[in-house]
Amino acid sequence: MKILLATDGSAYSEGAAKFLACLDWRPDDELTVFHAVSWVPFVYDRESYLETLKEIKKDIAPRILNSAVEILTPVKAKLSTAIIDGAAEYYIVDTSVAAGIDLIVMGARGVKGISSIFIGSVTKSVASHSPKPVLVTKLPVCSRAGKMKVLFATDGSEHSLAAAKLLTQLPFPGSSELTILNVVWSDFSDIPERFALEINDRIKDTVAETRSAELKESERIVEQARESLAGKFGAIQTLMKIADPSTEILKTAKELKSDLIVVGCRGLRGIKGMLGSVSRNVLTHSTCAVLLVK
Repeated sequence: MKILLATDGSAYSEGAAKFLACLDWRPDDELTVFHAVSWVPFVYDRESYLETLKEIKKDIAPRILNSAVEILTPVKAKLSTAIIDGAAEYYIVDTSVAAGIDLIVMGARGVKGISSIFIGSVTKSVASHSPKPVLVTKLPVCSRAGKMKVLFATDGSEHSLAAAKLLTQLPFPGSSELTILNVVWSDFSDIPERFALEINDRIKDTVAETRSAELKESERIVEQARESLAGKFGAIQTLMKIADPSTEILKTAKELKSDLIVVGCRGLRGIKGMLGSVSRNVLTHSTCAVLLVK
């Protein structure tokens, strides 16, 4: 696999490097540590100030790369580095496409003044617009040696199938545990329960038949995913829930103490690459790493 780790030298980026170091990479895998030297608008109208700022940032850039490379040194994969001048949110995506990268990895910096589970603008932009899968890690990262807990939320769509395929390619430690979750957003989910109790028997029969069909389809979806991932993980369990997908995925991840949530991104209709509501909510509010696959 070809992995691009985008780093800005922060603790969040170093956390992403530590997450990658927990995986069992092979000698033929390629990890590129990437840093974009961004030029933000400056308030002083002095050319000398801008030139000094550029010199400082260019001097620091190699140190930023080295801080991540040192963490990744023990892995067996081929390591390389790259520095580019430009806005990170654009060049991370463009570089990954041009280089045929299989996965972009970033640490969620967070938004100042808000709890760190909320992601910053660069991470959000890359996750939204990248046609490549994006793995966003959050602090603290997985610390269990040789083991990882993964929650795969699937709806049986082509996006979920793509996510399952990527899961088979990632080098998880052999004793890692996988939970496959399908959450059904029932056709009757928007009917308040207190009103549902008052409906007549004909409607009750319809609700029962619909629920039975929904659960049967849910069983098919999780079994399909289990078969495609059998042998990849030390242990696989399956769960089926009827609830709001975003809420249930986050709740289950917390209960299981998952290290990683994997979701396929349906996207928004008519807007290329943008995240759908479920993937956006999970990415924003998850306290563990999130892998988004389009």
